[in-house]
Amino acid sequence: MGFSTPTKNEVYVPETLLKKRKTVEKTDAEKEVEQAKQALEKKDARKLMFKKADAYIKEYRRKENDELRLRRLAKSNGNFYVPAQPKLYFVIRICGINDIHPKVKKVLQLFRLLQTNNGVFVKVNKATLQMLQIIEPYVTYGPPNLKTVRELIYKRGFAKVNGQRIPITDNALINEHLGKLGIICIEDVIHEIFTVGDNFKQVNSFLWPFKLSNPNGHKKVSWKPRKFKHYVEGGDAGDREFDINKLVQSMN
Repeated sequence: MGFSTPTKNEVYVPETLLKKRKTVEKTDAEKEVEQAKQALEKKDARKLMFKKADAYIKEYRRKENDELRLRRLAKSNGNFYVPAQPKLYFVIRICGINDIHPKVKKVLQLFRLLQTNNGVFVKVNKATLQMLQIIEPYVTYGPPNLKTVRELIYKRGFAKVNGQRIPITDNALINEHLGKLGIICIEDVIHEIFTVGDNFKQVNSFLWPFKLSNPNGHKKVSWKPRKFKHYVEGGDAGDREFDINKLVQSMN
């Protein structure tokens, strides 16, 4: 009995080619399933991000309303309202390149303030307050408001990934490096910094020190000549309290 030969209208297809086609079809099908899965996950992630952002807005408004209510209550009773001590400072290095005392230089390095006009978020506690006293002639600082924190992270925010300065252009970057902490988007980062949450240290380390412009956008450094003088005495250095927000606005 001999082999059958293809008729005139039939085309012979090698078995290897048929196997290859099946493999390609299987791979394409798997890719489609994976793409559909990823699209669904992204859709769910976006919903979660919007939900969390909405919850944060409500939380911020509730705190503002509580603050306003307490102020009015104190005023109606003839008292003064004393706000709670700030938990967060934004620290900006204003000078000091050469001839710095080794102890001062070390503290500036610990704060990651390596250049003039660098800024960082700092959790306020006994240790950081003592460190700020050491470097006070070289920095200015104060408690940032929500607008300042948000604009800094959105406009000047860069991530530190493997020692490299990477722009934060996608929430996927945040999710990849902070997702295990439940921080998956930029609004989570803002909330963690502003409220000094449990993961503040990890999130703050993820953020590269902010590189700010000279005040008011001047080409030359516009710090006052007597910059080593304290802010309350007409200089630039030290704690300027809530005026830090005006300064950051002029440098952002």
